[in-house]
Amino acid sequence: MSEEISIEYLEREHTAFRAVMNSIFDGVYIVDRDRRIIFWNRGAEEITGYTADEVAGRRCADNILNHIDENGRLLCTAACPLQHTLLTGEEVRAKVYPLHKSGRRFPVMTHIAPLEDGEGDIVAGIEVFRDISREEDFRILQEKFNKLVQRYVSRSAYEQIMAQAESSDAPTSRTRDLTVLYLDIVGFTALSEKHPAPEVVRILNDVFGMCDVITREKHGDIDKFIGDALMAVFIDANDAVEASSTIVTEAMPRFNRQRSGRGLEPIQLRVGINSGIVVQGEVGTTERKDLTVIGDVVNTAQRIESMCEPDSLLISESTYARLRENLANRFEFRQDVKVKNKAEPIKVFTLARTAP
Repeated sequence: MSEEISIEYLEREHTAFRAVMNSIFDGVYIVDRDRRIIFWNRGAEEITGYTADEVAGRRCADNILNHIDENGRLLCTAACPLQHTLLTGEEVRAKVYPLHKSGRRFPVMTHIAPLEDGEGDIVAGIEVFRDISREEDFRILQEKFNKLVQRYVSRSAYEQIMAQAESSDAPTSRTRDLTVLYLDIVGFTALSEKHPAPEVVRILNDVFGMCDVITREKHGDIDKFIGDALMAVFIDANDAVEASSTIVTEAMPRFNRQRSGRGLEPIQLRVGINSGIVVQGEVGTTERKDLTVIGDVVNTAQRIESMCEPDSLLISESTYARLRENLANRFEFRQDVKVKNKAEPIKVFTLARTAP
């Protein structure tokens, strides 16, 4: 491996460099200055399902990996970390979601670095990545456990434990990887004009009460009620999707059958779900504060909800990428949609009519 690094050397077969890279269990691939793949190790074949022959000379954006970040942003065309490294020489570490050959996204931790020739010029970029599906499952399980503990100890005891575990000067807000569910009652203004105020309040309480029970059963929390809408947060995207699916396909039809039996009109809902990095913290005044989540992920969840047909739910690709295979199979791609304040359109998926 004493030879000078060059594109010709990296592409050459049967070198010591290739032998070492192929002995690594992690996925490793190398791209030239045009981001074309010139090396793809055995680890990458195992992790992604693509062989080296299938990807040689192609780019990730050529319907191969098509990475998205934690917030669902398509990286290969908008903000490619490899391109950043090739241009600046800076190393990049990030959690991203590439496409497996089967079409399913999965989480990987990736490390990207430049490769330089003897004169210090960047000739290629190398990416080393590891499937972290199990680590993500463990992280979610740990957060669920912490949440469960809070049910069985007093608030003061839990806060004392957490204070001992964290630094005394810890910030009052933090970033978290969460899934946001936004639910809205369709045509609520017209509904409220047709019924007296006490009846409108009773409808809201009945619907929200039902949603709250299902949300809690699926390990979520109602973050806030906003008029005729609610926002819930979940540690696990699978829980959010299962909760919304239960509400839309089981609970609301049952609720409306009861209303129909009393001669009342049905209530319709729309649900939008998005996942990503949010800021969670206390917001308010010295007299009254709420623990809530804010950020682009929240805004996008609301905008996705507004695109829904009545009695349906839509999820972003960022949420879809986090789903277990059996749950993801219940969804089908609907369309690319342009969302306000986003340069790139986002992909949304809907619950299939003939879900298995």
